[in-house]
Amino acid sequence: MPYAKIIGSGGYLPPRVVSNDQLAADLATRQIETSDTWIVERTGIRQRHIADEGTTTSMLATKAAQAALEDAGITADELDLIIVATSTPDFVFPSTACLVQANLGSKGGAAFDVQAVCSGFVYALTTADAFIQAGRAKTALVIGAEVFSGILDWSDRGTCVLFGDGAGAVVLKASDEPGIIAAQLNADGSQMKILAAAGNVSHGKVTGDPFLRMDGQAVFKLAVTSLAKSAKEVCEQAGIGLDEIDWMVPHQANIRIINFLSRKLGVPDDKVIVTVDRHANTSAASVPLAFDVARRDGRIKSGDTVMMQGVGGGFTWGSVLVKM
Repeated sequence: MPYAKIIGSGGYLPPRVVSNDQLAADLATRQIETSDTWIVERTGIRQRHIADEGTTTSMLATKAAQAALEDAGITADELDLIIVATSTPDFVFPSTACLVQANLGSKGGAAFDVQAVCSGFVYALTTADAFIQAGRAKTALVIGAEVFSGILDWSDRGTCVLFGDGAGAVVLKASDEPGIIAAQLNADGSQMKILAAAGNVSHGKVTGDPFLRMDGQAVFKLAVTSLAKSAKEVCEQAGIGLDEIDWMVPHQANIRIINFLSRKLGVPDDKVIVTVDRHANTSAASVPLAFDVARRDGRIKSGDTVMMQGVGGGFTWGSVLVKM
């Protein structure tokens, strides 16, 4: 049974950077008070990338995909599977994955979206791994991409300061050498109300609330508890200890969640990849973006054991262990 080996990665962020000071000034025009100090103390976020109006998720995903393919040294016609994790697709259908496939000039391979919000990339990576292990695919492109700025209520200080836009991608190849060595996914639909964008389009009209809503305290508690349990379970599945992990790449939601989780697991700060200060929370894109940053700056290297974790609306969460 082959392993799914990561052979390349890529990321893309919209060029427009919005600092906390810029955001605070914009919100002040709407009589909403916030500041760089307030945002940094509560979230660790200092800036975010925001897509210009008209920029779609498929555009960001295609850029990240092209970077990953170049890094892997392969062409798009070698792909037989494309999975895009997103909660902000271009359309109801066709899937964002099909749009990316067309943009890349690839034809014939399977292409579909996965919707698990901020856990989406971990879900998509696990799905691609299953395809490769089963012999259903040999080369897969897995992307996490979001334009979350389009579903934010910019009058809600509790959510609008948290998110940004972006895309990250990895290329997987069937290999005899260890790659993805364990994966563990979970969901609890009874917790759907603590983080949701519960709007829809019906008969040409928006029904329900089209904006992201979140119970921050509830999300914090469930995220830390769920991810700590998941980390232990995925390590047990792989037959390794938490102390054998070289790098932890958690979902980049909030520095408090990341710090609390790493302390709970006993993972030193210098083994935790953090990009939330620069990228904010990019939902399904956050893990692959952080992973790509750490690969390109030389921290994550061949032979390392990496744990990636996602947690998000649904409520969903999960972990993947990768041997580089």
